[in-house]
Amino acid sequence: MLAATLLCLVIGISDGRTLTVRCGEPGAYEQVTVRLQGINAPERKQPFGERARQALAELTFLKEAELRCTKTDGYQRQICSVWVTPASAPSGPRTLDAGLAMITQGMARWYRARGHEQSPQARGQYEFAEQEAMARKVGLWRDPEPAVPCNRRTRAGFCKP
Repeated sequence: MLAATLLCLVIGISDGRTLTVRCGEPGAYEQVTVRLQGINAPERKQPFGERARQALAELTFLKEAELRCTKTDGYQRQICSVWVTPASAPSGPRTLDAGLAMITQGMARWYRARGHEQSPQARGQYEFAEQEAMARKVGLWRDPEPAVPCNRRTRAGFCKP
């Protein structure tokens, strides 16, 4: 599924950066796990972790999403930008980048370490959105020492920046 654009239905939200989608035709559905490209959200047990999961659900759950996938990670998740129709225009085109919306709301950080995997335009948008969320002190930026998402392999509750 690399370098693919797919139209899928979002059927599950694991955390603030991971979705389960159903792609394909009736009778031939494929269930796919997707990690949003360009963001890192707090783990569910970290401060803002559950709020991040809820925010991603509000943006995407039970919506048709356009997935622009670029690679598969070590957990066999597709790494994709996820585009949905905004709540303000539910019958309009899929113009809302869910990852960028999560950063704008302060529910995720820009994943700088993977910024090279984004287009220059996306990198600029994500970095700017993070700076704006920090300046406005929204979401996880309300905390004077916001939690840094941890490496899933360690399963640690909190990590140092």
